[in-house]
Amino acid sequence: MKAAYIVLTISGIALYAITACQSNAANSNRKTKTDTPRIEVLSEAALAVLNSSVTKSQQTELNTFYQDMVRAGFNGSMLVAKKGVVIFERYHGLENYRNRASAMNDSSSFQLASVSKTFTAMGILRLMEKQQLSLTDSVQKYYPQFPYKGITLQMLLSHRSGLPNYLYFCDSIWSDKDKFLSNDDVIQLMIKHRPRIQHAPGTHFQYCNTNYMLLGSIIEKVSGQKYADFMQQTFFGPLGMTNTFVYAPATAVRPHQTASHKYNGQLEPDTYFDGVVGDKGIYSTARDMLKWDQALYSGQLFSPETIKAAYTPYSHEKPGIRNYGLGWRLMVYPDSSEIVYHNGWWHGNNTVFNRIIKDTSTIIILGNKYNRNIYRAVKPISAILGHGTEEGEE
Repeated sequence: MKAAYIVLTISGIALYAITACQSNAANSNRKTKTDTPRIEVLSEAALAVLNSSVTKSQQTELNTFYQDMVRAGFNGSMLVAKKGVVIFERYHGLENYRNRASAMNDSSSFQLASVSKTFTAMGILRLMEKQQLSLTDSVQKYYPQFPYKGITLQMLLSHRSGLPNYLYFCDSIWSDKDKFLSNDDVIQLMIKHRPRIQHAPGTHFQYCNTNYMLLGSIIEKVSGQKYADFMQQTFFGPLGMTNTFVYAPATAVRPHQTASHKYNGQLEPDTYFDGVVGDKGIYSTARDMLKWDQALYSGQLFSPETIKAAYTPYSHEKPGIRNYGLGWRLMVYPDSSEIVYHNGWWHGNNTVFNRIIKDTSTIIILGNKYNRNIYRAVKPISAILGHGTEEGEE
């Protein structure tokens, strides 16, 4: 393992980090790109974080925990940061089990699954800030024939629409399972077949991928761009997220694009649902996701009022700390501190994007071999960082 110091710039905001990258794949003596030293530039603030005795103790504990994860079958990337400073970063396993030379590294991109919803939500909020749409708009403003009345964009964002989940109803009404569904295909199926709504709009929270499929399509309607182009021009490009992209099935595999695997290492193939975007479909790396995390603090992308709206809990039917904002799962504690996060699960991909707002700590875990221990890792890692939290769900 070789350690290196780097500085990243996000929309004019300096983000300092330390990398301690390693690939623990078979034949780990093989040279990978993570062996290459990087530019050694660090701010005094970053050095203070890294040189503190607390951080050094945390790094030791994180390494011990990580080794336990590896022994339990972890295959992917893990990054932990404090105040934007990477204090722990590891890569283990293979991008594709059919290619034994494809060792994980800092450029390995993973299907984010439902963590993609964070980009879709913030894309809608970006269009709101530009006064190109309103969260009180009904779905009929964009799809006049849509058969479910009384559903606003805010209800879609906060999972309070009551709509049925397309991942379930399409199974019985989409006949050509060899053809990838598009967002428009799903919308037209809803218009034609009118699958039963689950509950009256606005009455309670029910997590549903259909909400974000619709939001992805509304982004296209309002912006006049394909969802992938909008994301690239609005977020990925400006933030320097060079290894982040929207997946298009039946296209050539990109360099370091990881394949999805079952728990036993067998490939998990695409299904006809993989043509739908908005609720899933974005690929990214641990480092790129830290750029996304830090950009949301910077003030360069969104106003404080918009960020506050995104992190506001909108469902109060059940007591407890768990809630949902606009594209973000929330844990809201009695002292008003918040954990803002999202997890994901699609095929064999399990993802964690956990943000402890009080001290801007970040936990990013991306895996491409089915492993529920990825979600269970949040609680012990948070405890190492000095925070109490509960295990999150997909």
